[in-house]
Amino acid sequence: MESLVIPVIILAVVAVGVTLAARALGRRQATARQAESVPAPDASEVARLAAAKLDEDQHRRLYALIAQGQAMAAIKFYYECTGEGLRASRDAVAALAAHPQPYRSPQAPAAVEPDDDDTPQRFPYRYRAIASKGDVTREVSSNMLNDEIYGRIRTLARSGDTEGAATALTKHSDISLKQAREFIALLDD
Repeated sequence: MESLVIPVIILAVVAVGVTLAARALGRRQATARQAESVPAPDASEVARLAAAKLDEDQHRRLYALIAQGQAMAAIKFYYECTGEGLRASRDAVAALAAHPQPYRSPQAPAAVEPDDDDTPQRFPYRYRAIASKGDVTREVSSNMLNDEIYGRIRTLARSGDTEGAATALTKHSDISLKQAREFIALLDD
């Protein structure tokens, strides 16, 4: 009888160990299934929320680091500015790089695009448009331009409506019609 006691104890310990391992594996699988059922946040939404956590100077410095290709420095800077974890900072910087966000002051509501081009909207940043042909280069810098408006102006120029493009450019910048015509002439490809 004494010879069976030790194997029975070993068998009981192994059974308890297998039971505990099965429970741990079941919990791990349940957690994984729950994580898969939660949809990942949209990257543009992550970028918008991340940009809202920065003041104007921090926003400018972060995008300067991103533009220079210094991803690690940008992640460290965001981490220091917001106090979020490293993983959250990495995800925020990646989202900001993929979906650039203009700086919006906390008290200002989101900018609403005007329906027509009669009243140009002023943006909190200066947009630079550069056109060159050969040795001639022209630059227009304005806080009434953005990618969308400049794209419409280029489309007008390429479709042959150079006068309409020049007029739209003068409406969204502080240059004369003559300067706008010179700039539009360099856009012809």
